[in-house]
Amino acid sequence: MQKYLDKASTLIEALPYIRKFNAKIVVIKYGGSAMENERLMISVMQDIALLKLVGLKPVIIHGGGKEITALCESLGVKSEFKNGLRVSSKEAVNVAEMALYKINKNLVQNLQCQGVRAIGLCGKDAGLIECEQRDEDLGFVGQIVAVKGEVLRDLLEKDFLPIIAPIGMDEDYNSYNINADDVACAIARSLRAEKLVFLSDVEGVYKDYTDKGSLISKLSIEEAKELAKKTQGGMLVKLNSCVEACQNGVKKVHILDGRVEHSLLLEIFTDQGIGTLIG
Repeated sequence: MQKYLDKASTLIEALPYIRKFNAKIVVIKYGGSAMENERLMISVMQDIALLKLVGLKPVIIHGGGKEITALCESLGVKSEFKNGLRVSSKEAVNVAEMALYKINKNLVQNLQCQGVRAIGLCGKDAGLIECEQRDEDLGFVGQIVAVKGEVLRDLLEKDFLPIIAPIGMDEDYNSYNINADDVACAIARSLRAEKLVFLSDVEGVYKDYTDKGSLISKLSIEEAKELAKKTQGGMLVKLNSCVEACQNGVKKVHILDGRVEHSLLLEIFTDQGIGTLIG
């Protein structure tokens, strides 16, 4: 009997959060191990389906770096990185679109299996993401200029769950590969999302990354700014993105360990949470 009472207690604990976030927009950046491991992928899709079915409005932005690299290798297309960004020739962008299209439709299929009306897009659809060249040395890597949030709002109002691949166009209709974190932040700002969630391959933000006991469960915007001054690498980029999002209409930003099953539900619907909350 106790295990059934425990299940009931968990549902009751979630109730105030379900009420609070009903009809609110949650933008989820999905990538890393959570996307590459089949078991974790199913767990994330279940979490997102549950968010949708209890009244939240999720929007997914996904990456696909490893799949793009593997497809480039199999097709003999040169693929290299500078400062953490993929150098993209026109040929490489075409390959990226192919890999991302496959990932996108696989996610649509999995969410449809969970009873959710998912729709796959990239930034080219309806001119959703306008961009320009980020750096001539990087080739066709995009810097976001504008996001047509009304495209996504229309879909959300019609009960669709948008899943977005990070490809955009410039004013001359050239295709660009865009960093998925940048796309997630830009879309969250455009929609003035209640939450922006990064599913990453770390437990959250640490005061000292050599000390796993120094995980920070909550940061104000000012504290995140100060911590960014002492941080390097990929987490520095994420912290700066989080601060920028919070300063431009996004209420809260979460950095979660996507390697933990059901981390989304644990962070959003429980009192304790498991990652780092910024805002």
